[in-house]
Amino acid sequence: MPSSKAPGDRVRDGSCGVPDARVARGPGVRGPGVGGLRSGGLSRLMPFHRLRSDNGSASLEFITTGLILLVPLVYLVLAMSALQGGALAVEGAARQAARVYVRAPSEAVGEERAQRAVDVALADYGLASGDAQVTIDCASAVGGCLTRRTAVTVTVRLRVPLPLVPDVLGLAGTASVPLESNATQTVSRFWQAGTGP
Repeated sequence: MPSSKAPGDRVRDGSCGVPDARVARGPGVRGPGVGGLRSGGLSRLMPFHRLRSDNGSASLEFITTGLILLVPLVYLVLAMSALQGGALAVEGAARQAARVYVRAPSEAVGEERAQRAVDVALADYGLASGDAQVTIDCASAVGGCLTRRTAVTVTVRLRVPLPLVPDVLGLAGTASVPLESNATQTVSRFWQAGTGP
């Protein structure tokens, strides 16, 4: 008697009702094996969220951001150190220059000693004294600066260059900070011309 089974109907072979794989498999459907990996086997072996994992990128972003922030921070520390050293140098130079001036035997000798004191004070901080401007003021004096009980004010001006600035196209002179300091000393009441130390 001819069979009335339609194509695609399940065929039982008497082994506990297991469908015949050859009949259940339609045209164009590949079985397990290498071909099965192309139709979804890869996604079963490796989940999609693991394919797009960003593990390790946080450390790279931290290093990049740290370097970007570290460079200007280091330069800021260097610039502040240079300016602080320049401020201390100018202050010490003005103070020493005023002290030696009021103890000089004459104004000419006092100016020479004041300039020498400024050179030594700036050299201690590694600064060039050639760019320093020294001004000695005693406007209230009648007979000159070196008269008894006369207040002498010494002003020192200096431009401190910023670190790591190349001397190209005058950038070193432009990228500098002007510093100024003054100190006042009074001539002793026992001072006499030509008797200073």
